[in-house]
Amino acid sequence: MSETSPITGELSNSKVAGVFPLESAARDAAQAVSAALSLGSAQVQVITPAEPHPGRKLEPESRGIWHTIVVAHVRLGIAGAVAGLLVFAALYAAGLPFIVNSPVAAGLVMLFFGTVAGLFLGGFVSLRPDHDRYVEAARDAMAAGKTTVVVHAFSAEQRHQAAELLRAHGGDVTSTL
Repeated sequence: MSETSPITGELSNSKVAGVFPLESAARDAAQAVSAALSLGSAQVQVITPAEPHPGRKLEPESRGIWHTIVVAHVRLGIAGAVAGLLVFAALYAAGLPFIVNSPVAAGLVMLFFGTVAGLFLGGFVSLRPDHDRYVEAARDAMAAGKTTVVVHAFSAEQRHQAAELLRAHGGDVTSTL
C-alpha cells in the first residue's frame, strides 16, 4: 500500500497531527495508533518540545520538496499539453473556421495554453497549502510545551482512522487533505 502519488511522487500525501499536553499521553496514543492500524515506526512519530529537528518528522520524505516540485510540474505539464491537444482535436472536428483554416497555429496555441495551465496547476500542488495548518499546529504545540503525534498515512482512509484514534485518546487533531 506504499505506492507513490501519481501527481506528487510522494509516498504519503495525507498527514495527521495530534497535540497532547503530556508527553506520556502522546506516546501512549502513538503506540495505540501504530498497533491499531499496523503502521511502522516511520509512519508514526512523536515530536516533543525539545525536538532539535521537527521538520524531519513532519515532512520525512528523503527526496524532499524539490522532487515533489519537479514531478508535479512534469506530470501536470504533460497532462495539460494533452488536454490542450484534445481541445484542439474537438474544435477541429467541430469545424470551427479558425481552427480548420489554420490548424498548425491553432494546434500550437492550444498546446501552449494547455501546457501553461498544467504547469500552473503543478505549481499550486507543489505549494501544498493544506500542509500549513498541519505544520503550524505542531510548531505551536512545541512553543507551548506540548507534544505532537504525527501520522504519515498512505491513504485518506488511513488518515481518517488515525485522526479518530488520536481524538479518542484526547488529542487535538489537525490533518492535511
